[in-house]
Amino acid sequence: MKIIIGQGSCGIAAGAGKAYDTFAELNKKDQLSVPLLKTGCIGACYLEPIVDVVDDQGNKTTYVKVTPQVAEAIWQNHIKNGQVATDYVMSDDDKEKLARQKRIALRNCGQIDPENIDEYIANGGYAAAKKCVTQMSPKEIIEVIKESGLRGRGGAGFPTWFKWNAALQSPGKEKYMVCNADEGDPGAFMDRSVLEGDPHSVLEGMLIGGFAIGAQEGIIYVRAEYPLAIVRLNIAIDQAREKGFLGKNIFDSGYDFDIRIKAGAGAFVCGEETALIASLEGERGMPRLKPPFPAQKGYWQKPTNINNVETFANVPWILANGGAAFAAMGLGASKGTKVFALTGKIKNGGLVEIPMGLTLKEIIYDIGGGIKDDRAFKAVQLGGPSGGCVPAALIDTPVTYEHIPETGAIVGSGGMVVMDDSTCMVDMARFFLDFTEKESCGKCNYCRIGTKRMLEILNRIVDGQGKEGDIELLEELAEKIKEGSMCSLGQTAPNPVLTTLEYFRNEYEDHIYRKKCTAKSCRNLLTFTIDPEKCKGCTLCAKNCPVGAISGEKKQAHTIDAAKCIKCGKCASSCKFNAVVID
Repeated sequence: MKIIIGQGSCGIAAGAGKAYDTFAELNKKDQLSVPLLKTGCIGACYLEPIVDVVDDQGNKTTYVKVTPQVAEAIWQNHIKNGQVATDYVMSDDDKEKLARQKRIALRNCGQIDPENIDEYIANGGYAAAKKCVTQMSPKEIIEVIKESGLRGRGGAGFPTWFKWNAALQSPGKEKYMVCNADEGDPGAFMDRSVLEGDPHSVLEGMLIGGFAIGAQEGIIYVRAEYPLAIVRLNIAIDQAREKGFLGKNIFDSGYDFDIRIKAGAGAFVCGEETALIASLEGERGMPRLKPPFPAQKGYWQKPTNINNVETFANVPWILANGGAAFAAMGLGASKGTKVFALTGKIKNGGLVEIPMGLTLKEIIYDIGGGIKDDRAFKAVQLGGPSGGCVPAALIDTPVTYEHIPETGAIVGSGGMVVMDDSTCMVDMARFFLDFTEKESCGKCNYCRIGTKRMLEILNRIVDGQGKEGDIELLEELAEKIKEGSMCSLGQTAPNPVLTTLEYFRNEYEDHIYRKKCTAKSCRNLLTFTIDPEKCKGCTLCAKNCPVGAISGEKKQAHTIDAAKCIKCGKCASSCKFNAVVID
């Protein structure tokens, strides 16, 4: 029997370390030697910490939300007495939601120890790389990738085979294969989960890609805010070298290829490939005009191919199972599967991997469990700050590279921020624009200054200081920024504003002309009053008011002095009779 504890960042944050320590203490106390192992995240972050107990026959029981107290119950019932602690087992409903997924990029996450290369090899790891390096030509490899229809999963959705072929055709013996692990979208953590849960799949994908384009060196550009991912990548690279999968004369083929890590400082703009290359070279991360493209002149002016983590993680599976197997999934030109991070007002937050072509409704409700507290679904932001807002009316839109752009959003790297009817769409647009304004590298006037001017207008509107003409000015600035910016950061920065203006224009108008926030979210546009019919005079609201704005006798209806009220909401949260009216 063995105990496997999910120890991705989400599991650790939820208390997996404490659960591990509890099992270790019980192991020592009872003088047993039950193996305690680690694994990555299976994607069900809302159920963390997750613990698997595997018996000697290989039967696995999955426990969820394992606190130290739950760990003690599992130990006493399951480990010592052989009886499943049924109160803490993953529900059939949650199992069904996992079963609805098709896991390729995430195939090993939560299934193997990410720090043990032997477990990766036991699951077929590095077999595809050996086949490529010893039995296939670069053109044959690229042809398989072309047949698969794999497109870049970092956001642009550009055909992977085309980029690889361009690098292969570029003259020169010195070439580079770069992994873009600079995942920076708010609410996105797909790449982090793969790096923490299955780093060898990325290394193997880079090895195959490196051989296909004729590169001798691979570089993983990973954001420094992912310390656990960096630790496990370093372990994986060392193990791969020891096995002879990296370094000199790989698989006795005469092919040399090695990989190193570059920790980025967290600049969002470095997700753009030319800015990433500048950072790799020790320069400030700023984009440059294309052409020439990196495949022609990239890192140190040498042919360079850049793909993201999820793209590389798919490559070994495709070479092992064939391009046609990957292409059989998906819809139209959007082949295979895609990983999405479900965050925001959704019940089952975490990662899901689904065949492309499922609708937003299927992802949010059938897999994500629907909206928290069963509130009304309002919209979903796809593609992070570079994406756009898709309203409830378009929830049946298939998630593909062709259908989502028709809504004004993009698939992007896979972030899905779900919003309910309590979300103010003006404030949501302001949030994302605040992010891109801060992350602008400053090279383009339109991006540097234009986003700042747009943010100033949005701040005014949210604060109740909006004025006539603001909407038209936002639209004009947005179009100029899209046209005048060099890279995709500036070209897409206005998207959250433009899509919310398209689908929720009435909320902007309410803020500006009625001085009201439809979602009752923007503090400066709210008024707090007390319903005399509901107020019992318990005085709780008066006691909790930090500025003494509430007055009234005990057991008598109270009143709020609007001039003193700072709209903190403490009166509403403390009232047991729902007497505080927010409008």
